[in-house]
Amino acid sequence: MGSALISSLPLFWCLIPLLLVGFSTRFLKFLKHQILSKSKQTRSLPPGPKPWPIIGNLPEMLANRPTSRWIHNIMNDLNTEIACIRLGNIHVVTLTSPEIACEIMTKQDSVFASRPRNWSSEHVSGGFLSTILVPYGEQWKKMKKVMANELVSPKRLQQLQVKRMEESDNLVRYVYNQCNKNGGGLVDVRFVSRHFSGNIIRRLVFNARHFGKGREDGGPGFEEVEHIDAIFTVLRYLFAFSISDYVPCLRELDLDGHKKELKKATKLITKYHDPLIEDRIQQWKIGKRTHQEDLLDVLISLKDAKHNPLLTLDEIKSQIMDMMIATVDNPSNAFEWGLAEMLNQPEIIQKATKEIDSVVGKERQVQESDISKLNYVKACIREVFRLHPIDDINATHVSMEDTFVANNTYFIPKGSHVVLRRQGIGQNPRIWKEPFKFKPERHLEENQDGFKNLSLNEPSLKLITFGTGRRSCPGMVLGSSMTIMLFARMLHGFEWCVPSNETTIDLSESEQDTTKAKPLIARAMPRLPEEAYQIS
Repeated sequence: MGSALISSLPLFWCLIPLLLVGFSTRFLKFLKHQILSKSKQTRSLPPGPKPWPIIGNLPEMLANRPTSRWIHNIMNDLNTEIACIRLGNIHVVTLTSPEIACEIMTKQDSVFASRPRNWSSEHVSGGFLSTILVPYGEQWKKMKKVMANELVSPKRLQQLQVKRMEESDNLVRYVYNQCNKNGGGLVDVRFVSRHFSGNIIRRLVFNARHFGKGREDGGPGFEEVEHIDAIFTVLRYLFAFSISDYVPCLRELDLDGHKKELKKATKLITKYHDPLIEDRIQQWKIGKRTHQEDLLDVLISLKDAKHNPLLTLDEIKSQIMDMMIATVDNPSNAFEWGLAEMLNQPEIIQKATKEIDSVVGKERQVQESDISKLNYVKACIREVFRLHPIDDINATHVSMEDTFVANNTYFIPKGSHVVLRRQGIGQNPRIWKEPFKFKPERHLEENQDGFKNLSLNEPSLKLITFGTGRRSCPGMVLGSSMTIMLFARMLHGFEWCVPSNETTIDLSESEQDTTKAKPLIARAMPRLPEEAYQIS
């Protein structure tokens, strides 16, 4: 045994240098990390609450739901337009400053062009295959090119104009039918506007308003109601600050229940989408379908340089999911809030309808060709986007390298999540006079061209509509036309008033987000000659 021990000693002594090298390497890496960390700490991060070791401010986040309201309170307490909140090991930088937002979205656009790699985004985008939620890289470049050049290009939107107009006609017909129902013209404005938006995108993508039979009065059937409800559930949880987004090892536990709800909602949506997509692909394969009728046909028909299909089945499914969740929320939320504000200030409705009448008359319906002249209507819409955005939290940007913002005042570490607070920017008292008052005229006063072609876009980011830079919404023209037509058709076609049992409209927000606490119910009466509603 002794001889065996002695014979092993040379091997032991040979291993010692290797062990020392390994230890030294690890120690040097540790030392380097500590030096870099200390160096970064000496740089000035934006102000924020003091984080706990390792977990950061996650305990406070979990104790203060909804997170957007908690962030709002933090920034108010600190009296700052930029804040840094550490969740796990991720710095979440929140902004209500248009100037810093512009710096990030334009001057440093290449630094902040990525998205988070969290579970919710991965799940909804089918594994980061589409456009909106995909981190910066080749897949995002590919799908953005498809979106901009093939799906929402001016030429494509012109080709699909007839479908959009048919849905605008259907909207008017449906509300007209409600004027003789529900106690004499009581209309659920949230229901109507959400389903108008859903009808539009289903027509553009699938060339069908309904998954089922729909209703005789032009309203949605059970299938469409289930579909739209599921889309809004996805939107509710997609940017909801789930704890697993910051502590990935807790994903399977689903401590806040977000994962369960998101899975259920996406399953409902794909229940309607997938059979249509798969059947359509088969029709193209066997030659049953040979020309493009909608955006699904466009996606299937795209070819690469070798004339093979450009997109996989999963990419097509993911891109359609993208378009659905990106289309329905802003127009419907804007009209519900806009009409609610107008009902409390009837003179605004009078100004808007007077403008529409002067452009369109009363013998026909509003068309997209009228939009350029409806500047007061567009001012009303801009004011809704400013005061009542669909959510305070905009889609998150991720910094791809260390950088500084605000004239090199604040350090933003690589991997930080940067969030523009839409309502915080739109209600910033430094930027807007009487920030909580609904005043459409302010947008006409600030427009250098006066009443010439006011746009819903806002590159200066004094209010958030479609963003700017690489990750701006490529569907700006489509989104604008949908929103303006919803406002114009409803204001032109009907007189609106507060229900007889109320004196004003309650403008309270939901406790969970920035949507209206109670769905808007308003009384509608036709205001055009009867023949104007006889839509073929």
